[in-house]
Amino acid sequence: MTTLPFLLTAQQGHAARTLLSYVAALPLSSPDAQLFAVTVAIRAARGGVGNLTGIDLRSLKLSDPAQGVAALRGLGWQIPHLLVEGDPETPVPVTVPALTAESDHPLPFGKQMRSRVSGWTTRTLAAKPVKKTTPATRLAALFLAAYSSSRLHGTVPDDLPDACRAALPDLRSKNFLADLSADRYRLDPGVRHLAGLLPNPADPDEPVAPRGTPNWPQISLAEWAQWKDKASQALRRHAEAVETCAVCALPFDQVAAAFASTRCLVPAPRYVREAYGSWKEQHPDRGPLAAQFTVAFRAEHGHGPSFNQLCSGMGWNRPRTLRTFIVHRLLVNEWLTDTAPVPWTLRPGKTAQAHGIVLPGQILQTSRRA
Repeated sequence: MTTLPFLLTAQQGHAARTLLSYVAALPLSSPDAQLFAVTVAIRAARGGVGNLTGIDLRSLKLSDPAQGVAALRGLGWQIPHLLVEGDPETPVPVTVPALTAESDHPLPFGKQMRSRVSGWTTRTLAAKPVKKTTPATRLAALFLAAYSSSRLHGTVPDDLPDACRAALPDLRSKNFLADLSADRYRLDPGVRHLAGLLPNPADPDEPVAPRGTPNWPQISLAEWAQWKDKASQALRRHAEAVETCAVCALPFDQVAAAFASTRCLVPAPRYVREAYGSWKEQHPDRGPLAAQFTVAFRAEHGHGPSFNQLCSGMGWNRPRTLRTFIVHRLLVNEWLTDTAPVPWTLRPGKTAQAHGIVLPGQILQTSRRA
């Protein structure tokens, strides 16, 4: 079998994952709408306007094209009726308002980057193992190809849509995947050229940061011991409580890197803030429920939850950037507080305390916020 060259460089693979995360964060519930959004967004990534034809729409083989179009119009995307009802060969301009921004652009791709990612998207959706499958299966193929390494290993991303997660066995049976075990997988060599070249722990001699964390430096046992020697008694006790927590059972290097490394807060992109606006309308009790969760978590673990542990425990299975923004809003509104930058310190804040949600022995304080 002829070995095809990779379609993407490592940088272009990162751009492909940025595109998919952008679409995953949109308030869309159907694979039809999400798959259509991927195609529209990459076409419109530069300038906010992309040309599509009726043939492009038909090639996506959506289960309900009208529903997919209506869902994107519901987001304010400007899709002329000619795309569905006009000459299928005539290009029709589709406008995505969020992509017209000159600053804080969610998809900051150059011309060549946009073109390469667009081509990769088309080739992946048309790959022989998946081209006749459902929209959910083909969308899952995009995600798993983008998140695979040069050696074809991958870990199912957190923001994979639920319908796509249910379709993963279909990717295995269609030989898009050579192996699928829990959240780990390996692409079939026949689709090797579609890999997004993301470093993966399953690849030998390819060090990566712990999954779900920034690219933290590796911390040796000696450096970790030195850090604890310099820490205050209270901080050291807290770090060792997390390190030895039998319930969390976290890898040593993840705990050490989280405590010993400095993390910078990056402002959330506009699309994350917009996604949060839609999300919070569906979770009116997010504040008290999150505060109550931290109380129960501390009783079981002996320390507070991380941002990810809080969101996972609450069932807020959203993209990582949105989860981080959710927790920061809870902190700003004082439903939660923490001892930043110390990790694993989330606990009820002043607003929660005013509603009677406190840790054992915690002193009630008056909230300054409504």
